[in-house]
Amino acid sequence: MAKSYRDLWYVALKVFLERNGQFFIFRDKYGDWDIPGGRIQRHEFGVSFERIIARKLQEEVGPGVRYRLGKPAVFMRHERTEASLKKRVRIFAVGYTAKYVSGEIRLSPQHTEYRWVSRKTFKAGRYFRGGWLMGVREYVRQRKL
Repeated sequence: MAKSYRDLWYVALKVFLERNGQFFIFRDKYGDWDIPGGRIQRHEFGVSFERIIARKLQEEVGPGVRYRLGKPAVFMRHERTEASLKKRVRIFAVGYTAKYVSGEIRLSPQHTEYRWVSRKTFKAGRYFRGGWLMGVREYVRQRKL
């Protein structure tokens, strides 16, 4: 009988921030494209997902950005080498939709550039890979229906 090993996964909340048929993507300082959001921190176990998302958006796109959070739309599994840990990690993420309302985008020091990209013409494979690519493609497919 084969041994069964437990695996440790991080859990993240991501946001497809939408405006006029476009959604927001940004590049991190390591050169990878992403959407806003991130991991649930250890001390946030009892915190609502909405508050965690608010924290991440404030950190990553600026405190002045206003949005209306929608519902979970996409579930993603991603594996990558974590620069700070120098090891492979697995991440399970829930991707929410959100409507951009107002405010100036002010990227965190962790991010170098951003774009608003059209859901209709976006070529996800030029920007994303792995589980993030599959999740972004699923989001785009859903929004075209």
